Amino acid sequence: MEFSIYSDKKFMESAFLEAEKAYEKKEIPIGAVIVYQNRIIAKSHNLVQTLKDPTAHAEILAITSACANLDSKFLSEATMYVTLEPCTMCFGALVLSRLKKIVIGTSDPKTGACGGKLDLASSNLYNHKIEIEKGVLEAKCSGILKEFFRNLRIEKSKQNENLEINLN
Repeated sequence: MEFSIYSDKKFMESAFLEAEKAYEKKEIPIGAVIVYQNRIIAKSHNLVQTLKDPTAHAEILAITSACANLDSKFLSEATMYVTLEPCTMCFGALVLSRLKKIVIGTSDPKTGACGGKLDLASSNLYNHKIEIEKGVLEAKCSGILKEFFRNLRIEKSKQNENLEINLN
């Protein structure tokens, strides 16, 4: 199924709304939606801190929801829209789910598995190939992450200053 640029932007906007929910919960702001037959069947955002679960990435939670929605372990005709390039764990889960396509907002040069740090998507390691598209609403998706980490650094700096004051 081909999506128009308008649809890609529309669905990435929905993923971005999920990232904003994560931001509000002080989670790393990553959102994901899964689209099947031109409608959203699953959406999620990072809940690693909230659930105290290192696997509670937006992509994993969205896969679980989409599979339940379709009553299937495979998502072979579905597309995931995710605000940040998936890590190796999430990419592995996407391969196992037989997802057709991943549309990525912004790349992740530190842990991305679709060309950011590694390029598992282009490797011949898997028996399933996922189509990859990058850069949809890139500035917006990158911006929320930069703002989140900038604010986190400021908060940590303030905590360190308060600790120093209390020690004196």
